[in-house]
Amino acid sequence: MTGLPVVGFVANTVSVVGSRAASERGIKIAVTIARNLVERDITVISGLAKGIDTAAHTAALEANGRTVACIGTGVANYYPTENPALQDRIATEGLVLSQFWPDTPPRPQNFPMRKAVMSGYGRATIIVEAGEKSGARIQARQAVAHGRQVVLTDFVVARNEWAKKLVGRPGVHVAESNRHVMDLVENEIFSELPADDLIAQLVGLAKQVGRRPGWR
Repeated sequence: MTGLPVVGFVANTVSVVGSRAASERGIKIAVTIARNLVERDITVISGLAKGIDTAAHTAALEANGRTVACIGTGVANYYPTENPALQDRIATEGLVLSQFWPDTPPRPQNFPMRKAVMSGYGRATIIVEAGEKSGARIQARQAVAHGRQVVLTDFVVARNEWAKKLVGRPGVHVAESNRHVMDLVENEIFSELPADDLIAQLVGLAKQVGRRPGWR
């Protein structure tokens, strides 16, 4: 793990993920969602992959927001090879999170494993664009299993059988626009503060004891 401390990221965090081979429409939607989350002081989590992930991370940083990269290698390695500068920037300005030893290389089995971490770490997962065999489907299923909420864009549902099967499950929402995504974020995902996130906030407050007075 490199970057800022974990406490402070936990309570207000949402994953924005999707296809590596993203369309121009998908990239624009990911950028808009990431910027809108930052405006609401919500940390953007993604997986540092090409396409939707890169767009979400970059948009969050450019909006002076917080972002967490949950990677499928050790923190001493770079993957994909196109993103070393972005990984370094996130390590400096945000958080690079890995469950693997620092020198672990990219292995196929690592990436589904990191999606389990990502889905559990965030309050919700927003899937912008994905295919029938996309890794995003793994994260969506794991988020449901973790009791986290999932937001699917309507065209993800229209194009994928796995997404259709998730519709109707507790905590699964279908969004028809960027405004709809934010309505779900404000009125469903952050309407209540789960106990585990409340504990994380209390731990953060406890660490303030002995410091100079003043809240930020």
